[in-house]
Amino acid sequence: MKLLRRRQTKPTGGYASFLHIILTAVLPIILYVLIRLDFVAFAFLAVILSKWRMFAVKLRHWPVNFRANAVDLLLGLSVVVFMSVADSQLLQVAWVVCYTGWLLFIKPQSSVLWVGLQAMIAQALSLTAIFIVWNEASEAVLVFTVWGVTYLCARHFLAAFDEAMARATAYVWAFFCASLTWLSAHWLLYYNSISQVALIITVIGYSIAALYYLDHKDKLKKGVRRQFIFLMITILLFILVFSDWSGDII
Repeated sequence: MKLLRRRQTKPTGGYASFLHIILTAVLPIILYVLIRLDFVAFAFLAVILSKWRMFAVKLRHWPVNFRANAVDLLLGLSVVVFMSVADSQLLQVAWVVCYTGWLLFIKPQSSVLWVGLQAMIAQALSLTAIFIVWNEASEAVLVFTVWGVTYLCARHFLAAFDEAMARATAYVWAFFCASLTWLSAHWLLYYNSISQVALIITVIGYSIAALYYLDHKDKLKKGVRRQFIFLMITILLFILVFSDWSGDII
């Protein structure tokens, strides 16, 4: 008796793939409409509900799924913040375009370079959003939130490199960022909407990430390392020296 094999449907092709792209592209538009209607809380809820698949598994897999999707979730929540505080409708539309580009082109990438960029982009935008929304929050809230964001982004970055010390390294980076936030919480300075501490963490984070990536690819020469360190120190000194320490917003 000859058995006929059942044809399998590939979820990554055909109508399923097209439908997934359409639903993904619609999310930024939904956020735009909700924010224009002044339903900001519902916009945050829409981003969270878009990640429902994190919890469509057994309970023991939730922490792993959350860590894997944290960067995408953080960026989506940050976009809602930026759209809600935007001064013009044109700027809100620009954020819709940027978020659509993230969902359709940046997020699906899985190469080492792209995963690293995903983590760095999410960290920079999330920290900026935190200090926009909670600029008058208590030190404990700011420190804990910054710690959580930087830890999750560091784990996402290091996961692409199969780093054996990923957890410990992420803890060290998160502790450094939380400590810097605690020191800066008494004197928060802003450059338009970007806080000084978020800018400093971003500069240091991008520099360390670039050095780590080059070292992983065996392309980190002494001259390149010196150039990165010199550039990082120069930018940090520029930020600190030319800041308005009178307490006014620049």
